[in-house]
Parts: sequence; structure tokens; C-alpha cells
Amino acid sequence: MEQSKDETIIERCDCVEVHSDVVDRIRQEMPEEETLYDLAELYKVFGDSTRVRILWALDAADLCVCDIAALLNMTQSAISHQLRVLKQARLVRYRRVGKNVYYSLDDDHVRSIFEQGLSHIREDHRGERG
Repeated sequence: MEQSKDETIIERCDCVEVHSDVVDRIRQEMPEEETLYDLAELYKVFGDSTRVRILWALDAADLCVCDIAALLNMTQSAISHQLRVLKQARLVRYRRVGKNVYYSLDDDHVRSIFEQGLSHIREDHRGERG
């Protein structure tokens, strides 16, 4: 039976042997359940294309809500909502300069997460063409 291009075969062992030494070592090193939950929640924030577009823009420059709204052709209200989500996830921060509030990526970790993800996607896309 021929498989479609989108189907993926998941290979499995032909035995039921558990490698207890490896399983026990990894179990001891595994972060607490709450930490893994928080990590999953962080990655969920990246699951929205508007938020990803905002992060991409903030990787290029510090911007105010008006700038981001104009850049993405969205309302300031919609941008403010997404910035609130990004701020709660500690992905962006802001600074006030007079009457203006400028947003930026929270730190270099955020930049690294974003850039590594983008690099991974671009690598996948190059593989599809070749």
C-alpha cells in the first residue's frame, strides 16, 4: 500500500525490553512537572502568528504600539492585547520615554529562542526545495 507524502511511519522496537538504567537516569534528571508545564505554556505563546510577527518586529527595533499597529496593519487595541500576552510570558518588556512607551524583546534568551526557531524553519524549507 502506497503512503501519501504527508503520512509518517513511526518505527517501533520489535521487543519489549526496557533499558532501566537509561530510564532511571533520565527520570532523575527530568525537571519538575510544574517546570515542564511552564515550558509548554511558553511555547504556546509562540503558537500565534500575530505574536510571532510582533516578536520579529521587536527583534529588529524597539517599537511603540502605534508603530507595531501600522507595521502589521492592525488596531492598537489588538496589538495591546497581544503585547499583554507576550509581557505576561516575559518575552517582551517596555520602557517609557516621555509620553511614548517602547516595547522590546525581554532579553537575549528570547532573541535566541526566536532566531533558532526561524533558522530551523528556514532549514526545513531549504530541504523541501533540494
